[in-house]
Amino acid sequence: MITKIYTIGVYNSTEDSFFDKLKSNDIELFCDIRLRRGVRGAQYKYVNKTYLESKLTSLGIQYLHIKELAPTKEIRQKQKDADNLNKETKKQRGALGKAFIAAYCNRILTPFDMHELIARIESMGVERIAFFCVEEQAQACHRSLVAKQMGSLLNVEVEDL
Repeated sequence: MITKIYTIGVYNSTEDSFFDKLKSNDIELFCDIRLRRGVRGAQYKYVNKTYLESKLTSLGIQYLHIKELAPTKEIRQKQKDADNLNKETKKQRGALGKAFIAAYCNRILTPFDMHELIARIESMGVERIAFFCVEEQAQACHRSLVAKQMGSLLNVEVEDL
């Protein structure tokens, strides 16, 4: 039974601080909700698919890639447009734009079978899960929308690491 949901981003973290957050919060399942499982540049290479999965395995944390929860290129463009309007970069963003939220919820989150995902996760025997994408602030990333919906369905707390 899922007892707590966390979200985690990678920007402005180090490899040690990133994995320490997972270990210190006893994360049992790492849910990667990116479309492409890589980040440009050497600074964040530890969250690229092969290394990330290997490291999580060594820490005893299960890994699940849920690409169906990733925003499409078209939906991401709505956020890029909002970022340009606000004169901020993806790394500076403090909140998601209204157009992104509406499109993401309508096209991705609402049709997604969250109950089936919950059943799948619960069949894995884990209690503490983390949803991952790259943005530092949860409210600046679609992971906050996913975690909020699941938390509401399960009536469990959601915390950003």
